[in-house]
Amino acid sequence: MIATAAGEKADPLKRLRGFAHDLCFKGMHGNRLIYNTCWEDPALDRKVMRLHKRSRIAMITSAGCNALDYLLDDPAELHAIDMNSRQNAVLQLKIVLIQLGLYEELYALFGKGVYPRFSELYKQVRDHLPEYARAFWKNKAHYFWGGRLKGSFYFHGAAGDVAWLTRSLLYGNRRIRKHLQDLLAAENLTEQKAIYDQLEPEVWNWACRTLISSPLVMAMIGVPRPQARLIEQNYPGAMLGFVKDKLRHVFTEVELRSNYFWRVYLTGSYTPECCPNYLKPEHFDALQDRVDRIQLHTGSFAAFLTKNRRPFTHYVLLDHQDWMAYHNYPALEEEWRLILKHSRPGTHILLRSAGLTAEFLPGWLEGKVRWHPGMTAALHLQDRVGTYGSFHFAEVL
Repeated sequence: MIATAAGEKADPLKRLRGFAHDLCFKGMHGNRLIYNTCWEDPALDRKVMRLHKRSRIAMITSAGCNALDYLLDDPAELHAIDMNSRQNAVLQLKIVLIQLGLYEELYALFGKGVYPRFSELYKQVRDHLPEYARAFWKNKAHYFWGGRLKGSFYFHGAAGDVAWLTRSLLYGNRRIRKHLQDLLAAENLTEQKAIYDQLEPEVWNWACRTLISSPLVMAMIGVPRPQARLIEQNYPGAMLGFVKDKLRHVFTEVELRSNYFWRVYLTGSYTPECCPNYLKPEHFDALQDRVDRIQLHTGSFAAFLTKNRRPFTHYVLLDHQDWMAYHNYPALEEEWRLILKHSRPGTHILLRSAGLTAEFLPGWLEGKVRWHPGMTAALHLQDRVGTYGSFHFAEVL
């Protein structure tokens, strides 16, 4: 179980910051779209999950990009679950556009992030959307207007606001802007490293340091206090050291030519060559054939499993158990009991954490699942996102 940070109870300032972080996180996640794109690398997921035609997947929705990516491996069915109905609304719109064969509109909205005629498109797709998705998208034409202020769908929502603010701070400096443009155009790791060596001292100015230490910013990008505490307690250099090291890894050890995760937040759009698989035209027919296999559910993962009676072959838990481990450990244990109840020997379970280990998980899982730390440690080094502390994969015994 995650311990209370040393000295927090005795330090009024830490207590106040913790309260502010929790309040911001609760306000953001209860009232807003948080993630406008998935922030987990599905290329790693598919390597360990080994999906097949009989796969039944239960996963956290996020923005739905990875659910659509997994469909390319032809699973039998996929259930996307999220506490935030706005996240499901994003995936639901993508599903409807695919079902209606509207590839150009799909790419304009979620590839370029700009589509000034969204109001007309909404009228075309409205009757194909469930009520919660209609309610969300009804007044969101401004997300796709473009223009000089925000200019992209990817600069909307809580995480998008942070991306926009950070990009504005960075691009406001001519030297940094030039370095970032050169970085995105680099053709190999040698070039990337040389450019980043020049960029790094410029980036770590007071403004960026302030952003990283802000409870509001952490909440906006979906980092609850327990995750921040995991990093503060376990990583050399605490949060600042964690972010600096992760950025250096992403920009000097992983090729940016295919790194659509960072490209979209640095530029506001993808390119045809550097984008999630669901946006590539060569995959559109397969997605049309299979997209009806996705079912969306709004609510907790445990509530979904309680209602479901059939076993699953794959679980993708993202990092939500970091939060549960601190705020509601009995709920974390109950979720694992339900996962095991709805599993069979060989079921695959994938999760991520802000921590460097998964020591917060229930000890009684030993003997019930087999972890593969060697495999995931090697794959974690290939992660194009680079913002998690660790990556974990288990098989049910």
